Amino acid sequence: MTKSGINRLVCTIFLPVIFLLNTAIVCAQAQPSESFKLTLLETIQFAKSQNKSVQAANIEENAVSEDRKDAYNAALPTINVNSSYQRFSNLTLFTEGLSHSTTIPLPPTPNAAAMGVDGLFNIYSGGRLRALQSEQTSRLNLAKLNTRDESGNIALQTANQHLDMVRLNELQKFIRDQLKRAQIRLNNINSLYKNQKVTKSDVLRAEVTLSNVELSLQQNENDITITSQKLNVLINVPDSVRISPADSAGMPKPQITSLLPFIEAVGVSSYSVQKAGENVEIQRARLRGIQSNNKPSFSFYTAYGLNYPNYLTFPPANQAYALGFVGLKAQYNVSSLFHNKSKVAAGKLRIKELEVQKEVYTDDVRTEIRSYYIKYAEALNRISVNEHSVEQAKVNYGIVNTKYLNQLSLLTDLLDADNLYQESRFNLVKAQTDALTIYYHILYTSGNL
Repeated sequence: MTKSGINRLVCTIFLPVIFLLNTAIVCAQAQPSESFKLTLLETIQFAKSQNKSVQAANIEENAVSEDRKDAYNAALPTINVNSSYQRFSNLTLFTEGLSHSTTIPLPPTPNAAAMGVDGLFNIYSGGRLRALQSEQTSRLNLAKLNTRDESGNIALQTANQHLDMVRLNELQKFIRDQLKRAQIRLNNINSLYKNQKVTKSDVLRAEVTLSNVELSLQQNENDITITSQKLNVLINVPDSVRISPADSAGMPKPQITSLLPFIEAVGVSSYSVQKAGENVEIQRARLRGIQSNNKPSFSFYTAYGLNYPNYLTFPPANQAYALGFVGLKAQYNVSSLFHNKSKVAAGKLRIKELEVQKEVYTDDVRTEIRSYYIKYAEALNRISVNEHSVEQAKVNYGIVNTKYLNQLSLLTDLLDADNLYQESRFNLVKAQTDALTIYYHILYTSGNL
């Protein structure tokens, strides 16, 4: 089995454990120089499940789910159990103002106690409970959308960082190739200089060029390290774990026709549009709750208790008694007719405001996704052009290099040809990664990431 095959096998078996249990330090100490290779899709899936922001959104969603359950529990009967005991002092009786007093035990007994149960069941409250339940249901839907939106946003950031890693790794290969060419070129120039076919300035210029390439290599290595750290934060793994892309910039690109369904459905499927719709529903539920104050309420209530002593008869008796009742209660707040008028009007205006905001979000996402669609088509065309440019630049470098060795061209021409070849290769990789970056922007904007 090749080394890459071994790496893929290790990744498949151990990486989920590392991500779930955060015990990558042990593995990193055992294999400090080993890195895990992940494809773009694998990296995105890990980020969606492991990212801390996504986990926080999931916790909030669970909390809102409990709030919704509480709103439905409010429809259940209210039952209270109570008990009490009192020990009264002697009864003091005054005559002729406060000048004469007589103290006697409280009849029929100085002791008093009560124990009972009462219940209240709401029959109709003008739709207040249903409005509250509807509002909490919409809030739960909004929390779910926030979780999906956060997950998609993290997936987009992860895709961008992963594609940056792909681009930097490809650039690393190009710089190393350029470094080899610079070293070979310097050796050739030194040989030509010894044979007095070139001047010392060519040697110095070749040395400077070699130093610049070495610096570019070091800079690119640092960029890879920084991007790797950002990727580790997004997928929530320790710094001791090194993630490397298992795919290249030449990975398949979706056909532009496959993006049309996303473009057409963006006015409905976009996260921002869906969240705006849920905000409208929340406000409508609030308005129904306000309007419920203009309607009567009916409730069923009952109580049953054991009391001591008996104050219901005359004279009071030193005895315990049990008594209960059932009844219906009707209530109507007449003042709501003028207290609620402005509140209802304000609620209706806020609904209109949120509906207009939803239309604004719809227009924005349609404009945004159409722009990405145009840029994606441009990126695919740029890939084709750059592929042809790379072939031309490679042939051109070979021709100019041969001419220079035969003293038919200047060193400046050779260096320009080398830079052109290097730039054309880099532009191809950049066009390939940019196309995928735009593709994931389209997925996120359309609510499909």
